[in-house]
Amino acid sequence: MLPLLSAASALAQTKDEEAAKAWADAQQAAKPGPQDIALAGQAVLHLPEGKVFIPQPQAAAVMRAMGNPGNYADLEGVIFPTSKQGWFAVLRFEKSGYIKDDDAKDWNADDLLKSYREGTEASNEERVKMGVPALEITGWAEKPAYAADSHRLVWAMSSRSKGAPAGDDQGVNYNTYALGREGYFSLNLVTDLKDLGAHKTDAQSLLAALEFSEGKRYADFNSSTDHVAEYGLAALVLGVGAKKLGLLAVVFAFVAKFAKVIILGVAGVGAVAAKFFKRNKPQA
Repeated sequence: MLPLLSAASALAQTKDEEAAKAWADAQQAAKPGPQDIALAGQAVLHLPEGKVFIPQPQAAAVMRAMGNPGNYADLEGVIFPTSKQGWFAVLRFEKSGYIKDDDAKDWNADDLLKSYREGTEASNEERVKMGVPALEITGWAEKPAYAADSHRLVWAMSSRSKGAPAGDDQGVNYNTYALGREGYFSLNLVTDLKDLGAHKTDAQSLLAALEFSEGKRYADFNSSTDHVAEYGLAALVLGVGAKKLGLLAVVFAFVAKFAKVIILGVAGVGAVAAKFFKRNKPQA
């Protein structure tokens, strides 16, 4: 058994070293607010003070270090608070084409929940290989709601470590989408379920701070020239669009408050950000 134990120890050390490097690289690449962050040639994020933006490729490395598998080809960056708050936000852009929103009234919230549960289960095998806990979706924290005037979509799902006692803390994904002319941004805030009321205002403020460039806005759509996505908003919400895009294997429901960050083992993602960014804040 000694050779196996030695091999396991060496593997754990390698993962720890990779995670430590991911956080160190993220610190060097960090962009603190307030400043404007250009996004995918589509929009600008007016990053407020007290927030830190980690761009690619460092953002993808940080996500993997926290136990979230994926290739992150559409990832724009990850946002952390510099204060000791237990949340982080993941920002993506998908160039899907113009998504029609006239079918929003037809979605089924139960189907969406089932879809994400299946996606989480599919990604659990990879999580276990990475040495982090399997996850399960426990239910809605906030059912889907679409604002037709601003073309913003919001919903929230709660999660926990698979097999954890019912009384354990649950994590939550506060999922927001902003539709544009050529595709959409998703901004997903991850925190503890008990803290959602306090932290979802951060997600809402970040979403409001995302401004599409002139010519890229939803209202700029030209039906005679522009590409229209092969699915509507309801299909995207139900998970059909996500299946087409291969996104269901990745569900951002990993929170350090109920599953340790691989190397740091600290309580709260905000504490991670404070340790690495507030102590030695990069200059804008």
